[in-house]
Amino acid sequence: MKTILFFIKAWLLVGVLDIIAAMFSFYLSTGKSPLIVLKFIATSVQGAEAYAGGTTSILLGLALHFSVAFLFTLFFFLIYKPLKLDRYNSYLTGILYGIFIWLVMNKLVLPMTSVKQQAFQWLEAGKAMLILVAMIGLPLAFMLKKRKNG
Repeated sequence: MKTILFFIKAWLLVGVLDIIAAMFSFYLSTGKSPLIVLKFIATSVQGAEAYAGGTTSILLGLALHFSVAFLFTLFFFLIYKPLKLDRYNSYLTGILYGIFIWLVMNKLVLPMTSVKQQAFQWLEAGKAMLILVAMIGLPLAFMLKKRKNG
C-alpha cells in the first residue's frame, strides 16, 4: 500500500509540475492564455477542433496529460530497480530520463496522433526537453533514490 501511495504522490507531483511549467513557458513565449496548452494536448484526439472547444477540450487535454504522466511515471518505477538506477548519479538519471521522454513523445507518440507536426526548432526542442528533465526526470530520480536510501 505504501508503494502505491508513493507512486500516486510521484505521479501527481510530476504531472502538476510538468503542466504548470509547460503553461508558464507558453504564456511567457506568446502572452496568450496558458489554457491553450491543454487544448493543444486535446488536438491529439479531437484535431484542430479542440482549439474552438471550451471546457470539454480543456478537461480532455488535462486528462490526456495526466494519463501520459501516469505512464511515464509507471515506466520509471518499473525500470528503476531492474536497471539498478540507484547506483547512478540522480542528476544523470533524471536528465537522461527527461530526454528519453522527449524522444518517445516527439518521435513515437505525437506522430501517431492528430497533432499537427511543426518543423524542428532547436530552441523549442531544448525548452521542451528542459521542462521534461526538470519537472519529471529529476523529481522521479531523486524521489526514488531517497526512498531507497531513506
